[in-house]
Amino acid sequence: MRILHLTNHIQKVGNGIVNVAVDLACLQAKDGHNIAMASAGGQYEALLANYGAQHFQLNQSRTPLNLIKAARHYREIIQEFQPDIVHAHMMTGSIIAGLFRNSFEYNLVTTVHNEFQRSAVLMGLADRVIAVSNAVADSMVRRGIPKKKLRVVANGTLDSPRHRSIIDYEPLPLHRPAIATVAGMYQRKGIGEVIDGFVTMAADFPDTHLYLVGDGPDRAMFEAKVQNTQFASRIHFEGFQAEPQRYMLATDIFVLASHHESFGLVLTEAREAGCAIIASDIDGIPETLDNGEAGILVAPKNSFAVATAMKKLLTDPWEMQKCKYKGKQNLERFSAARVNKETLNVYRELVMA
Repeated sequence: MRILHLTNHIQKVGNGIVNVAVDLACLQAKDGHNIAMASAGGQYEALLANYGAQHFQLNQSRTPLNLIKAARHYREIIQEFQPDIVHAHMMTGSIIAGLFRNSFEYNLVTTVHNEFQRSAVLMGLADRVIAVSNAVADSMVRRGIPKKKLRVVANGTLDSPRHRSIIDYEPLPLHRPAIATVAGMYQRKGIGEVIDGFVTMAADFPDTHLYLVGDGPDRAMFEAKVQNTQFASRIHFEGFQAEPQRYMLATDIFVLASHHESFGLVLTEAREAGCAIIASDIDGIPETLDNGEAGILVAPKNSFAVATAMKKLLTDPWEMQKCKYKGKQNLERFSAARVNKETLNVYRELVMA
């Protein structure tokens, strides 16, 4: 098949949507398909080239003048590459691809990651809509997307072509016990609840440190929040890290306190690294944690619940070890290879129809 992937960019900035799209492009090219990606570019261009995938420059910035230029440029890309499938991973790409679907002979597939965004309903313009969890699929049905268009392909990036095997990473020398999160510095990621939860129990566990790995627009606000606590010296802002695995391998408790989360890819990586996990009981997270078997689920937007779960693990070494052990089970379903296989099956439904 000739498959064109559309993303806003392909930068190494920890964007889960970009990571999944790049994994698919590389693995599909490895399988012998003719693969191209159109985006504003980024560091993953070299990786795509190594796998034999083309890259077309396509700036999809949302200004009226640029969108007109993008549509014109997209048309030129389609005429040159002549795809059987166009797979749009973000909203702007899905709209542009939808505009030309009737003029060219290709099938349009979209993947819905952030279904909590109002604009996600526009992904339903496609012939097939891939939901990254059952929770996302249910939400899209409630928002009017026909069930016959929807296919669930659960997310997964383990054994990704983008990075080394987990056994090849060296853990960092963190203060132990170490509590960590790896997430963008956004309020919706629950960073505030992680900080408040830590502060609530920190006095009772004086050796415990908190590591906040990631960057984003709300970082300064969170840093100011921490400076107003008596535990600022034990809360570390580490910024974006290209190899977060080194943190997770040295982490005892991994926390993802998101307010919304379609799947929570980072939780699969934390499971693989052997962390005990605490995460919000929201959206697709329970599916990622085997419905609570592979981690502790807590109410979202509830720092007291986060603190209580932290205390439970820190006061009971047996419970901590049990949580770590259970998290490392049943990881095969989170492989990038499985995601690629199921995604190709969605393409074939359309091409062979």
